[in-house]
Amino acid sequence: MLLTDIHNHTAFSSDGRDSMETMLAAAHAKGLAWYGIADHFNYDYDRLCLSIDGQPVPPIDEAAYFKRGREMQKEYEGRMHVLIGAEFGYDHASRATERYLRTQQTYKPDFTVNSVHTCLGNDCYFAHYCEGKSRAYAYNAYLYRVLESLDAPYDYDIVAHIGYCARNATYPDPVLRYEEFADVLDEILRRIIARGKILEVNSSAKKMGDFLPGKDILARYFELGGREVSFASDAHFAARIAEKRETVCAALKEIGFTFLTVPARGRRLRVPI
Repeated sequence: MLLTDIHNHTAFSSDGRDSMETMLAAAHAKGLAWYGIADHFNYDYDRLCLSIDGQPVPPIDEAAYFKRGREMQKEYEGRMHVLIGAEFGYDHASRATERYLRTQQTYKPDFTVNSVHTCLGNDCYFAHYCEGKSRAYAYNAYLYRVLESLDAPYDYDIVAHIGYCARNATYPDPVLRYEEFADVLDEILRRIIARGKILEVNSSAKKMGDFLPGKDILARYFELGGREVSFASDAHFAARIAEKRETVCAALKEIGFTFLTVPARGRRLRVPI
């Protein structure tokens, strides 16, 4: 069986802990055949002047990241397929989208992850996103932001971690369920399918359970005709690479999925589960 883990982070990301060399060595030791790094390009943060724990978030060194990534691809050639991608934090502002387009044109990432991190002026990963907001309001705002992001002007392969806003939510019941947000989730899922994008199953779920989106949302995606899914541990340090992969694959098989999709330089590789 070919093992895949697409969408991970290194110390080139402001929140990554381990070097690219350490992450790749760990992925290889775990027997991965396809390993994707998609470090953060947080141009959504720039417009909002967001910080973490009072500290500004430094921009990624694009040139150094892609240079080292291409070097490491050559080093692992014949031993492991290394994909050097990019995670774009969606923002509607033209300045951010222009920078993302320029990144793609200049460096040609092997794949692009489209993510929603910011909503209502905050990064909705953090607990303070919930302050002063009902659960319905906070989650609907996030989901409609995801829906908007599907029309991003840059090309992308993967729609990442739907349910991100619930990872650290402070509500008594933080889980984002299909039945409560069916209308907007149906529109999101239908558009993902219509645009030929890949829905990511992300095992860095925290309060959402073992993975996100939840099994109920994945089952609805399958019911609507969606078949393209990717696995991501979203690891920010080496010990978490491929975490819960077997749990994710078991759930996908139970729903009816038969393969994982790996995007690679415009191609799609379908790996049997």
